[in-house]
Amino acid sequence: MARIEKDYRRAVIYQIYVKSFCDSDGDGLGDLPGIIGKLDYLERLGVDYLWLTPFFPSPQHDNGYDVSDYCAVDPRYGTMADFDELVAKAAGKGMGIMLDMVLCHTSVEHEWFRRACAGEERYQRYYILRDGRGASGPGDPGEPPTNWQCAFGGSAWKWEPRLGKWYLHLHDVSQPDLDWANPEVRAALADVVRFWRERGVTGFRFDVINLISKPEVFEDVPGSGAACRALVADGPHVHEYLQELVASAGIDGMITVGEMASTDLANCIRYTRPEDHELSMSFSFHHLKVDYAGGDKWTLMEPDIARLRETLRTWQEGMQAGGGWNALFWDNHDQPRAITRFGGRAGVGERGGSWERVGKMLAVCDFFMKGTPYIYQGDELGMTNAGYTSIEQYDDVESHNNYRLLMERGATADEALAVVGERSRDNGRTPMQWSAGPGAGFTTGTPWLEIPATSELVNAEVEVGAEGSLFEFYRVLVALRHELDVVTEGAVRFLDAGDGAPKVIAYERTLGDERLVVACSFDEAPCATADLGVAGYEVLLGTYDDAPSTNELRPYEAVVWRR
Repeated sequence: MARIEKDYRRAVIYQIYVKSFCDSDGDGLGDLPGIIGKLDYLERLGVDYLWLTPFFPSPQHDNGYDVSDYCAVDPRYGTMADFDELVAKAAGKGMGIMLDMVLCHTSVEHEWFRRACAGEERYQRYYILRDGRGASGPGDPGEPPTNWQCAFGGSAWKWEPRLGKWYLHLHDVSQPDLDWANPEVRAALADVVRFWRERGVTGFRFDVINLISKPEVFEDVPGSGAACRALVADGPHVHEYLQELVASAGIDGMITVGEMASTDLANCIRYTRPEDHELSMSFSFHHLKVDYAGGDKWTLMEPDIARLRETLRTWQEGMQAGGGWNALFWDNHDQPRAITRFGGRAGVGERGGSWERVGKMLAVCDFFMKGTPYIYQGDELGMTNAGYTSIEQYDDVESHNNYRLLMERGATADEALAVVGERSRDNGRTPMQWSAGPGAGFTTGTPWLEIPATSELVNAEVEVGAEGSLFEFYRVLVALRHELDVVTEGAVRFLDAGDGAPKVIAYERTLGDERLVVACSFDEAPCATADLGVAGYEVLLGTYDDAPSTNELRPYEAVVWRR
Protein backbone atom coordinates (compact mmCIF):
# COMPACT_ATOMS: atom_id res chain seq x y z
CA MET A 1 0.00 0.00 0.00
CA ALA A 2 1.29 3.45 -0.92
CA ARG A 3 2.08 5.44 2.21
CA ILE A 4 1.45 9.18 2.08
CA GLU A 5 4.20 11.04 3.92
CA LYS A 6 4.60 14.77 3.36
CA ASP A 7 6.52 17.62 4.94
CA TYR A 8 4.31 18.55 7.88
CA ARG A 9 5.51 22.16 7.67
CA ARG A 10 3.98 22.50 4.20
CA ALA A 11 0.91 20.33 4.75
CA VAL A 12 -2.70 21.34 5.33
CA ILE A 13 -4.79 19.02 7.51
CA TYR A 14 -8.56 18.62 7.36
CA GLN A 15 -10.38 17.43 10.46
CA ILE A 16 -13.38 15.16 9.95
CA TYR A 17 -15.82 14.67 12.82
CA VAL A 18 -16.90 11.28 11.52
CA LYS A 19 -20.31 11.26 13.20
CA SER A 20 -21.29 14.50 11.44
CA PHE A 21 -19.52 14.41 8.08
CA CYS A 22 -21.60 12.27 5.70
CA ASP A 23 -24.14 9.50 6.31
CA SER A 24 -24.13 6.85 3.58
CA ASP A 25 -26.92 4.60 4.88
CA GLY A 26 -29.62 6.93 6.19
CA ASP A 27 -29.29 6.09 9.88
CA GLY A 28 -28.56 9.71 10.80
CA LEU A 29 -24.89 9.10 11.69
CA GLY A 30 -21.89 9.88 9.53
CA ASP A 31 -19.74 6.89 8.61
CA LEU A 32 -16.60 5.73 6.84
CA PRO A 33 -18.32 5.01 3.49
CA GLY A 34 -19.71 8.54 3.66
CA ILE A 35 -16.16 9.90 3.83
CA ILE A 36 -15.14 7.74 0.87
CA GLY A 37 -17.99 9.29 -1.09
CA LYS A 38 -16.64 12.79 -0.44
CA LEU A 39 -12.98 12.23 -1.32
CA ASP A 40 -13.36 14.12 -4.60
CA TYR A 41 -14.55 17.15 -2.63
CA LEU A 42 -11.55 16.93 -0.29
CA GLU A 43 -9.17 16.45 -3.20
CA ARG A 44 -10.60 19.57 -4.85
CA LEU A 45 -9.97 21.53 -1.65
CA GLY A 46 -6.34 20.40 -1.89
CA VAL A 47 -5.69 19.13 1.63
CA ASP A 48 -2.92 16.67 2.46
CA TYR A 49 -4.14 14.70 5.49
CA LEU A 50 -7.56 13.73 6.84
CA TRP A 51 -7.74 13.65 10.62
CA LEU A 52 -10.59 11.36 11.64
CA THR A 53 -12.13 11.64 15.09
CA PRO A 54 -12.60 8.29 16.91
CA PHE A 55 -14.70 5.68 15.12
CA PHE A 56 -13.75 2.89 17.54
CA PRO A 57 -16.38 0.95 19.50
CA SER A 58 -17.76 3.18 22.24
CA PRO A 59 -20.85 3.62 24.42
CA GLN A 60 -20.81 7.25 23.19
CA HIS A 61 -21.02 8.97 26.56
CA ASP A 62 -18.48 11.45 25.17
CA ASN A 63 -19.17 11.02 21.45
CA GLY A 64 -16.55 8.35 20.90
CA TYR A 65 -13.81 9.74 23.11
CA ASP A 66 -14.79 7.00 25.57
CA VAL A 67 -13.21 4.04 23.76
CA SER A 68 -14.16 0.46 24.58
CA ASP A 69 -11.92 -1.20 21.95
CA TYR A 70 -8.91 0.56 20.43
CA CYS A 71 -8.39 -1.89 17.57
CA ALA A 72 -11.80 -2.21 15.95
CA VAL A 73 -14.37 -0.18 14.02
CA ASP A 74 -17.71 0.58 15.65
CA PRO A 75 -20.38 -1.02 13.42
CA ARG A 76 -22.34 2.24 13.41
CA TYR A 77 -19.47 3.76 11.39
CA GLY A 78 -18.72 0.82 9.09
CA THR A 79 -16.27 -2.07 8.98
CA MET A 80 -12.54 -2.59 8.94
CA ALA A 81 -12.87 -3.28 5.20
CA ASP A 82 -14.41 0.20 4.84
CA PHE A 83 -11.47 1.66 6.72
CA ASP A 84 -8.94 -0.13 4.53
CA GLU A 85 -10.78 1.10 1.44
CA LEU A 86 -10.71 4.67 2.77
CA VAL A 87 -6.96 4.51 3.38
CA ALA A 88 -6.30 3.16 -0.11
CA LYS A 89 -8.61 5.55 -1.95
CA ALA A 90 -7.39 8.58 -0.02
CA ALA A 91 -3.79 7.61 -0.81
CA GLY A 92 -4.75 7.36 -4.47
CA LYS A 93 -5.77 11.01 -4.28
CA GLY A 94 -2.63 12.08 -2.46
CA MET A 95 -4.12 12.26 1.02
CA GLY A 96 -2.95 10.47 4.16
CA ILE A 97 -5.11 9.37 7.09
CA MET A 98 -4.46 10.70 10.60
CA LEU A 99 -6.17 8.92 13.50
CA ASP A 100 -7.30 10.37 16.81
CA MET A 101 -5.88 8.28 19.66
CA VAL A 102 -7.50 8.62 23.10
CA LEU A 103 -4.78 7.18 25.31
CA CYS A 104 -5.28 9.16 28.52
CA HIS A 105 -8.41 7.21 29.50
CA THR A 106 -10.64 4.37 28.37
CA SER A 107 -14.36 3.75 28.62
CA VAL A 108 -15.70 1.95 31.67
CA GLU A 109 -16.83 -0.65 29.12
CA HIS A 110 -13.28 -1.37 27.93
CA GLU A 111 -12.17 -4.93 28.62
CA TRP A 112 -9.36 -3.66 30.84
CA PHE A 113 -11.72 -1.84 33.18
CA ARG A 114 -14.26 -4.67 33.20
CA ARG A 115 -11.54 -7.13 34.17
CA ALA A 116 -10.30 -4.74 36.85
CA CYS A 117 -13.81 -4.59 38.32
CA ALA A 118 -14.03 -8.39 38.13
CA GLY A 119 -11.11 -8.58 40.54
CA GLU A 120 -8.05 -9.06 38.30
CA GLU A 121 -5.24 -7.25 40.07
CA ARG A 122 -3.23 -6.97 36.86
CA TYR A 123 -5.88 -4.75 35.31
CA GLN A 124 -6.54 -2.87 38.51
CA ARG A 125 -2.99 -1.61 38.08
CA TYR A 126 -4.02 -0.19 34.68
CA TYR A 127 -6.06 2.55 36.40
CA ILE A 128 -5.59 5.15 39.12
CA LEU A 129 -7.38 3.83 42.19
CA ARG A 130 -7.36 5.32 45.68
CA ASP A 131 -8.97 4.83 49.09
CA GLY A 132 -11.37 7.51 50.27
CA ARG A 133 -10.51 10.13 52.82
CA GLY A 134 -11.84 9.31 56.24
CA ALA A 135 -12.82 5.75 55.28
CA SER A 136 -13.27 3.48 58.31
CA GLY A 137 -12.23 0.35 56.44
CA PRO A 138 -12.91 -1.84 53.36
CA GLY A 139 -16.27 -1.09 51.81
CA ASP A 140 -16.53 2.40 53.31
CA PRO A 141 -16.04 5.00 50.52
CA GLY A 142 -15.43 7.92 52.84
CA GLU A 143 -14.86 11.10 50.86
CA PRO A 144 -13.14 11.55 47.45
CA PRO A 145 -9.33 11.35 47.77
CA THR A 146 -8.87 14.99 46.65
CA ASN A 147 -11.07 17.97 45.80
CA TRP A 148 -10.24 17.73 42.09
CA GLN A 149 -12.99 18.58 39.63
CA CYS A 150 -13.33 16.89 36.24
CA ALA A 151 -13.44 18.81 32.96
CA PHE A 152 -17.20 18.33 32.58
CA GLY A 153 -18.16 19.46 36.07
CA GLY A 154 -18.32 17.61 39.39
CA SER A 155 -15.75 15.51 41.22
CA ALA A 156 -12.90 13.89 39.29
CA TRP A 157 -13.33 10.77 41.47
CA LYS A 158 -15.94 8.01 41.29
CA TRP A 159 -16.51 5.35 43.95
CA GLU A 160 -16.61 1.86 42.40
CA PRO A 161 -18.01 -0.70 44.89
CA ARG A 162 -16.67 -3.66 42.88
CA LEU A 163 -13.16 -2.29 43.34
CA GLY A 164 -13.66 -0.91 46.83
CA LYS A 165 -11.77 2.13 45.56
CA TRP A 166 -12.28 5.52 43.98
CA TYR A 167 -11.09 5.81 40.38
CA LEU A 168 -9.78 9.03 38.82
CA HIS A 169 -11.55 10.47 35.77
CA LEU A 170 -10.31 13.86 34.60
CA HIS A 171 -13.10 13.86 32.04
CA ASP A 172 -16.53 12.18 32.10
CA VAL A 173 -17.34 9.73 34.89
CA SER A 174 -17.42 7.01 32.20
CA GLN A 175 -13.75 7.69 31.29
CA PRO A 176 -11.36 6.30 33.95
CA ASP A 177 -7.81 7.57 33.56
CA LEU A 178 -5.11 5.06 32.67
CA ASP A 179 -2.04 4.79 34.88
CA TRP A 180 0.88 5.51 32.57
CA ALA A 181 3.30 4.89 35.45
CA ASN A 182 2.62 1.19 34.80
CA PRO A 183 5.04 0.03 32.05
CA GLU A 184 2.52 -2.60 30.94
CA VAL A 185 0.00 0.15 30.16
CA ARG A 186 2.54 2.04 28.09
CA ALA A 187 3.46 -1.11 26.14
CA ALA A 188 -0.20 -1.94 25.47
CA LEU A 189 -0.88 1.56 24.14
CA ALA A 190 2.20 1.44 21.89
CA ASP A 191 0.78 -1.80 20.48
CA VAL A 192 -2.45 0.07 19.66
CA VAL A 193 -0.65 2.79 17.75
CA ARG A 194 1.49 0.22 15.93
CA PHE A 195 -1.66 -1.72 14.92
CA TRP A 196 -3.02 1.29 13.04
CA ARG A 197 0.32 2.32 11.59
CA GLU A 198 0.59 -1.15 10.05
CA ARG A 199 -2.87 -0.66 8.46
CA GLY A 200 -1.57 2.30 6.50
CA VAL A 201 -2.29 5.19 8.86
CA THR A 202 0.22 7.98 8.24
CA GLY A 203 -0.36 10.32 11.17
CA PHE A 204 -1.74 10.50 14.69
CA ARG A 205 -3.43 13.09 16.85
CA PHE A 206 -3.14 12.33 20.57
CA ASP A 207 -6.02 13.45 22.76
CA VAL A 208 -5.16 15.42 25.96
CA ILE A 209 -1.79 13.69 25.83
CA ASN A 210 -0.07 16.08 28.24
CA LEU A 211 -2.29 14.79 31.07
CA ILE A 212 -0.86 11.25 31.05
CA SER A 213 1.79 11.78 33.74
CA LYS A 214 0.12 12.42 37.09
CA PRO A 215 1.75 14.19 40.05
CA GLU A 216 3.90 12.12 42.38
CA VAL A 217 1.67 13.18 45.29
CA PHE A 218 -2.08 13.76 45.00
CA GLU A 219 -3.15 16.76 47.05
CA ASP A 220 -5.97 19.26 47.12
CA VAL A 221 -5.83 22.37 45.00
CA PRO A 222 -6.91 25.70 46.50
CA GLY A 223 -10.56 26.67 46.34
CA SER A 224 -13.14 24.51 44.60
CA GLY A 225 -10.61 22.24 42.91
CA ALA A 226 -11.45 23.36 39.39
CA ALA A 227 -7.76 23.98 38.67
CA CYS A 228 -6.77 20.33 38.85
CA ARG A 229 -6.08 20.08 35.08
CA ALA A 230 -3.39 22.73 35.49
CA LEU A 231 -1.95 20.67 38.34
CA VAL A 232 -1.89 17.49 36.25
CA ALA A 233 -0.80 19.05 32.92
CA ASP A 234 2.77 18.50 31.68
CA GLY A 235 3.51 16.07 34.51
CA PRO A 236 6.90 14.90 35.75
CA HIS A 237 7.37 12.02 33.27
CA VAL A 238 5.32 13.18 30.29
CA HIS A 239 8.27 13.78 27.97
CA GLU A 240 9.91 10.41 28.64
CA TYR A 241 6.54 8.67 28.20
CA LEU A 242 6.01 10.37 24.84
CA GLN A 243 9.52 9.57 23.65
CA GLU A 244 9.01 5.94 24.64
CA LEU A 245 5.65 5.78 22.84
CA VAL A 246 7.05 7.26 19.64
CA ALA A 247 10.02 4.88 19.63
CA SER A 248 8.06 1.76 20.64
CA ALA A 249 5.24 2.34 18.16
CA GLY A 250 7.68 3.13 15.36
CA ILE A 251 6.16 6.50 14.48
CA ASP A 252 9.22 8.77 14.73
CA GLY A 253 9.21 10.95 11.64
CA MET A 254 5.47 10.52 10.98
CA ILE A 255 3.15 13.52 11.27
CA THR A 256 1.87 13.73 14.84
CA VAL A 257 0.10 16.34 16.92
CA GLY A 258 -0.72 16.48 20.60
CA GLU A 259 -3.72 18.15 22.17
CA MET A 260 -2.25 19.98 25.14
CA ALA A 261 -4.64 20.97 27.93
CA SER A 262 -3.62 23.80 30.28
CA THR A 263 -0.09 23.68 28.91
CA ASP A 264 2.67 26.28 28.63
CA LEU A 265 5.06 27.48 25.97
CA ALA A 266 8.19 25.88 27.41
CA ASN A 267 6.67 22.42 27.42
CA CYS A 268 5.22 22.77 23.92
CA ILE A 269 8.67 23.67 22.64
CA ARG A 270 9.94 20.44 24.16
CA TYR A 271 7.03 18.41 22.78
CA THR A 272 7.71 19.59 19.23
CA ARG A 273 11.46 20.13 18.83
CA PRO A 274 12.61 17.59 16.22
CA GLU A 275 15.70 16.70 18.25
CA ASP A 276 13.53 15.50 21.16
CA HIS A 277 11.69 12.90 19.02
CA GLU A 278 8.27 13.48 20.57
CA LEU A 279 5.67 15.14 18.30
CA SER A 280 5.61 17.16 15.09
CA MET A 281 3.41 19.90 16.54
CA SER A 282 1.06 20.79 19.37
CA PHE A 283 -2.40 22.25 19.86
CA SER A 284 -2.63 24.87 22.58
CA PHE A 285 -5.83 26.71 23.44
CA HIS A 286 -4.86 29.98 25.10
CA HIS A 287 -5.97 32.01 22.06
CA LEU A 288 -9.47 30.52 22.36
CA LYS A 289 -9.96 31.71 25.93
CA VAL A 290 -9.96 35.42 25.14
CA ASP A 291 -13.75 35.58 25.57
CA TYR A 292 -13.81 33.73 28.92
CA ALA A 293 -14.75 36.29 31.59
CA GLY A 294 -12.50 35.72 34.58
CA GLY A 295 -11.07 32.65 32.84
CA ASP A 296 -14.43 30.83 33.10
CA LYS A 297 -15.62 29.25 29.87
CA TRP A 298 -19.23 29.50 31.01
CA THR A 299 -19.17 33.26 31.71
CA LEU A 300 -19.54 35.30 28.54
CA MET A 301 -17.68 38.39 27.36
CA GLU A 302 -16.74 39.93 24.03
CA PRO A 303 -13.42 38.67 22.65
CA ASP A 304 -10.43 40.67 23.91
CA ILE A 305 -8.56 41.22 20.65
CA ALA A 306 -5.58 42.86 22.34
CA ARG A 307 -5.16 39.74 24.44
CA LEU A 308 -5.66 37.55 21.37
CA ARG A 309 -2.92 39.44 19.52
CA GLU A 310 -0.51 39.14 22.45
CA THR A 311 -1.27 35.42 22.87
CA LEU A 312 -0.66 34.69 19.19
CA ARG A 313 2.53 36.77 19.25
CA THR A 314 3.84 34.97 22.33
CA TRP A 315 3.25 31.52 20.85
CA GLN A 316 4.36 32.35 17.32
CA GLU A 317 7.58 34.11 18.25
CA GLY A 318 8.23 31.89 21.28
CA MET A 319 7.88 28.58 19.44
CA GLN A 320 10.07 29.96 16.65
CA ALA A 321 12.79 30.97 19.12
CA GLY A 322 12.74 27.57 20.81
CA GLY A 323 12.61 25.47 17.65
CA GLY A 324 9.06 24.19 18.23
CA TRP A 325 6.12 24.03 15.82
CA ASN A 326 2.52 25.18 16.18
CA ALA A 327 -0.70 23.62 14.96
CA LEU A 328 -2.79 26.52 13.61
CA PHE A 329 -6.56 26.41 14.10
CA TRP A 330 -9.68 28.30 15.15
CA ASP A 331 -12.21 25.47 15.24
CA ASN A 332 -12.46 21.82 16.20
CA HIS A 333 -15.02 19.39 17.60
CA ASP A 334 -14.64 20.86 21.10
CA GLN A 335 -15.10 24.52 20.17
CA PRO A 336 -17.98 26.78 19.19
CA ARG A 337 -17.68 28.11 15.65
CA ALA A 338 -15.08 30.87 15.40
CA ILE A 339 -17.06 32.83 12.82
CA THR A 340 -19.85 33.37 15.35
CA ARG A 341 -17.35 33.87 18.15
CA PHE A 342 -15.54 36.72 16.41
CA GLY A 343 -18.51 38.66 15.12
CA GLY A 344 -20.01 36.82 12.16
CA ARG A 345 -23.63 36.98 13.27
CA ALA A 346 -25.45 39.60 11.24
CA GLY A 347 -26.29 38.60 7.70
CA VAL A 348 -25.91 34.85 8.19
CA GLY A 349 -27.18 33.26 5.01
CA GLU A 350 -26.59 36.35 2.89
CA ARG A 351 -23.83 36.17 0.32
CA GLY A 352 -21.16 38.64 1.35
CA GLY A 353 -22.60 38.99 4.84
CA SER A 354 -20.42 39.44 7.92
CA TRP A 355 -20.21 35.67 8.48
CA GLU A 356 -18.38 35.37 5.13
CA ARG A 357 -16.14 38.38 5.80
CA VAL A 358 -15.18 37.01 9.21
CA GLY A 359 -14.61 33.55 7.75
CA LYS A 360 -12.17 34.82 5.14
CA MET A 361 -10.38 37.07 7.61
CA LEU A 362 -9.90 34.28 10.15
CA ALA A 363 -8.60 31.97 7.43
CA VAL A 364 -5.99 34.50 6.29
CA CYS A 365 -4.87 35.19 9.86
CA ASP A 366 -4.41 31.47 10.46
CA PHE A 367 -2.90 30.28 7.18
CA PHE A 368 -0.02 32.76 6.98
CA MET A 369 1.29 32.21 10.51
CA LYS A 370 4.19 29.87 11.25
CA GLY A 371 2.92 26.34 11.77
CA THR A 372 0.65 23.79 10.15
CA PRO A 373 -2.94 24.93 9.42
CA TYR A 374 -5.96 22.78 10.22
CA ILE A 375 -9.33 23.15 8.53
CA TYR A 376 -12.22 21.85 10.61
CA GLN A 377 -15.07 20.50 8.51
CA GLY A 378 -17.37 23.36 7.54
CA ASP A 379 -14.78 26.11 8.07
CA GLU A 380 -14.34 26.22 4.34
CA LEU A 381 -18.09 26.82 3.91
CA GLY A 382 -18.58 29.35 6.70
CA MET A 383 -20.60 27.23 9.11
CA THR A 384 -21.71 29.08 12.24
CA ASN A 385 -23.09 28.19 15.68
CA ALA A 386 -26.17 26.00 15.83
CA GLY A 387 -28.66 28.60 17.07
CA TYR A 388 -30.69 26.05 19.00
CA THR A 389 -33.65 27.30 21.04
CA SER A 390 -33.98 24.46 23.59
CA ILE A 391 -31.58 22.54 25.81
CA GLU A 392 -33.18 19.34 24.51
CA GLN A 393 -31.62 20.02 21.11
CA TYR A 394 -28.14 19.62 22.60
CA ASP A 395 -26.48 16.22 22.92
CA ASP A 396 -23.15 17.10 24.54
CA VAL A 397 -22.62 15.88 28.11
CA GLU A 398 -20.57 18.97 29.00
CA SER A 399 -23.36 21.27 27.80
CA HIS A 400 -26.04 19.52 29.83
CA ASN A 401 -23.84 19.42 32.95
CA ASN A 402 -23.06 23.11 32.77
CA TYR A 403 -26.65 24.09 31.94
CA ARG A 404 -27.61 22.43 35.22
CA LEU A 405 -24.71 24.02 37.13
CA LEU A 406 -25.54 27.49 35.78
CA MET A 407 -29.10 27.23 37.08
CA GLU A 408 -27.88 25.86 40.41
CA ARG A 409 -25.83 29.06 40.70
CA GLY A 410 -28.87 31.24 40.10
CA ALA A 411 -29.23 31.66 36.33
CA THR A 412 -32.67 31.42 34.78
CA ALA A 413 -33.33 28.74 32.17
CA ASP A 414 -33.15 31.36 29.41
CA GLU A 415 -29.87 32.77 30.76
CA ALA A 416 -28.33 29.32 31.04
CA LEU A 417 -29.47 28.43 27.52
CA ALA A 418 -27.92 31.64 26.15
CA VAL A 419 -24.55 30.69 27.64
CA VAL A 420 -24.76 27.12 26.33
CA GLY A 421 -25.72 28.53 22.93
CA GLU A 422 -22.43 30.41 22.77
CA ARG A 423 -20.17 27.79 24.36
CA SER A 424 -21.52 24.32 23.57
CA ARG A 425 -19.23 21.87 21.83
CA ASP A 426 -22.27 20.86 19.76
CA ASN A 427 -21.84 24.13 17.83
CA GLY A 428 -18.90 22.45 16.11
CA ARG A 429 -20.60 19.07 15.82
CA THR A 430 -23.69 19.89 13.78
CA PRO A 431 -23.88 17.88 10.55
CA MET A 432 -21.88 19.01 7.56
CA GLN A 433 -23.94 21.24 5.28
CA TRP A 434 -23.64 19.71 1.83
CA SER A 435 -26.81 21.17 0.31
CA ALA A 436 -30.09 22.91 1.13
CA GLY A 437 -33.04 20.89 2.37
CA PRO A 438 -34.12 18.97 5.48
CA GLY A 439 -31.10 16.68 5.69
CA ALA A 440 -28.61 19.23 4.29
CA GLY A 441 -27.28 16.46 2.05
CA PHE A 442 -25.80 14.87 5.17
CA THR A 443 -28.45 12.18 5.56
CA THR A 444 -31.67 10.86 4.06
CA GLY A 445 -32.82 9.96 7.57
CA THR A 446 -33.10 11.86 10.84
CA PRO A 447 -29.74 13.44 11.74
CA TRP A 448 -28.34 12.59 15.18
CA LEU A 449 -28.03 16.33 15.85
CA GLU A 450 -30.32 18.96 14.38
CA ILE A 451 -29.11 20.82 11.31
CA PRO A 452 -28.92 24.64 11.64
CA ALA A 453 -31.27 26.75 9.57
CA THR A 454 -28.28 28.42 7.90
CA SER A 455 -27.75 25.27 5.83
CA GLU A 456 -30.24 26.59 3.28
CA LEU A 457 -27.65 29.07 1.97
CA VAL A 458 -24.37 28.05 3.62
CA ASN A 459 -23.56 24.76 1.93
CA ALA A 460 -21.16 23.05 -0.45
CA GLU A 461 -23.63 22.85 -3.33
CA VAL A 462 -23.85 26.65 -3.42
CA GLU A 463 -20.16 27.35 -2.83
CA VAL A 464 -18.07 24.79 -4.73
CA GLY A 465 -17.05 26.43 -8.00
CA ALA A 466 -18.75 29.74 -7.17
CA GLU A 467 -16.50 32.75 -7.77
CA GLY A 468 -15.76 34.62 -4.56
CA SER A 469 -17.17 31.90 -2.29
CA LEU A 470 -15.51 30.97 0.97
CA PHE A 471 -14.80 27.47 -0.34
CA GLU A 472 -12.94 28.78 -3.38
CA PHE A 473 -11.07 31.24 -1.15
CA TYR A 474 -9.86 28.32 0.97
CA ARG A 475 -8.65 26.54 -2.16
CA VAL A 476 -6.44 29.54 -2.91
CA LEU A 477 -5.08 29.55 0.65
CA VAL A 478 -4.23 25.84 0.52
CA ALA A 479 -2.42 26.31 -2.79
CA LEU A 480 -0.42 29.24 -1.38
CA ARG A 481 0.63 27.16 1.65
CA HIS A 482 2.00 24.56 -0.75
CA GLU A 483 3.76 27.07 -2.99
CA LEU A 484 5.30 29.77 -0.80
CA ASP A 485 8.58 28.93 0.93
CA VAL A 486 8.31 32.16 2.94
CA VAL A 487 5.22 30.80 4.70
CA THR A 488 6.74 27.40 5.39
CA GLU A 489 10.28 28.42 6.26
CA GLY A 490 10.25 32.16 6.86
CA ALA A 491 10.59 34.00 10.14
CA VAL A 492 7.53 35.51 11.82
CA ARG A 493 7.35 38.82 13.66
CA PHE A 494 4.29 40.66 14.89
CA LEU A 495 3.78 44.31 13.95
CA ASP A 496 2.19 47.31 15.66
CA ALA A 497 -0.85 48.39 13.66
CA GLY A 498 -1.17 51.64 15.62
CA ASP A 499 -3.54 53.20 18.14
CA GLY A 500 -6.19 53.69 15.48
CA ALA A 501 -6.43 49.95 14.90
CA PRO A 502 -6.88 48.32 18.34
CA LYS A 503 -8.62 45.30 16.83
CA VAL A 504 -6.08 44.62 14.07
CA ILE A 505 -3.61 41.75 14.17
CA ALA A 506 -0.63 42.32 11.87
CA TYR A 507 2.55 40.35 11.34
CA GLU A 508 5.30 39.80 8.78
CA ARG A 509 6.89 36.69 7.31
CA THR A 510 10.40 37.03 5.90
CA LEU A 511 12.77 34.74 4.02
CA GLY A 512 15.83 36.25 2.40
CA ASP A 513 14.66 39.27 0.42
CA GLU A 514 11.03 38.14 0.36
CA ARG A 515 8.60 39.75 2.79
CA LEU A 516 4.89 39.23 3.41
CA VAL A 517 2.84 41.59 5.56
CA VAL A 518 -0.48 40.27 6.84
CA ALA A 519 -3.09 42.58 8.39
CA CYS A 520 -6.39 41.25 9.73
CA SER A 521 -9.16 43.40 11.19
CA PHE A 522 -11.39 41.90 13.87
CA ASP A 523 -13.33 45.18 13.91
CA GLU A 524 -16.88 45.56 12.63
CA ALA A 525 -16.06 49.19 11.74
CA PRO A 526 -13.36 50.70 9.49
CA CYS A 527 -10.08 51.47 11.22
CA ALA A 528 -6.91 53.45 10.38
CA THR A 529 -3.62 51.56 10.55
CA ALA A 530 -0.08 52.73 11.12
CA ASP A 531 2.48 52.53 8.34
CA LEU A 532 3.18 48.82 7.88
CA GLY A 533 5.95 49.41 5.36
CA VAL A 534 4.08 48.08 2.34
CA ALA A 535 4.47 50.99 -0.07
CA GLY A 536 5.14 49.57 -3.52
CA TYR A 537 4.26 46.01 -2.52
CA GLU A 538 1.90 43.85 -4.57
CA VAL A 539 -1.35 42.65 -3.05
CA LEU A 540 -0.99 38.90 -2.86
CA LEU A 541 -4.45 38.34 -1.41
CA GLY A 542 -7.37 40.36 -0.10
CA THR A 543 -10.82 39.59 1.23
CA TYR A 544 -12.65 42.38 -0.60
CA ASP A 545 -13.16 42.43 -4.37
CA ASP A 546 -11.49 45.80 -4.92
CA ALA A 547 -8.01 47.03 -4.06
CA PRO A 548 -7.23 47.64 -0.38
CA SER A 549 -5.84 50.79 1.19
CA THR A 550 -2.39 50.73 2.77
CA ASN A 551 -3.53 52.76 5.79
CA GLU A 552 -7.12 51.69 6.42
CA LEU A 553 -8.91 48.39 6.81
CA ARG A 554 -12.59 47.90 6.18
CA PRO A 555 -14.84 45.83 8.50
CA TYR A 556 -13.35 42.36 8.98
CA GLU A 557 -10.91 42.92 6.12
CA ALA A 558 -7.69 40.95 5.71
CA VAL A 559 -4.87 41.79 3.28
CA VAL A 560 -1.57 40.10 2.44
CA TRP A 561 1.07 42.31 0.78
CA ARG A 562 4.19 40.85 -0.82
CA ARG A 563 7.60 42.20 -1.70
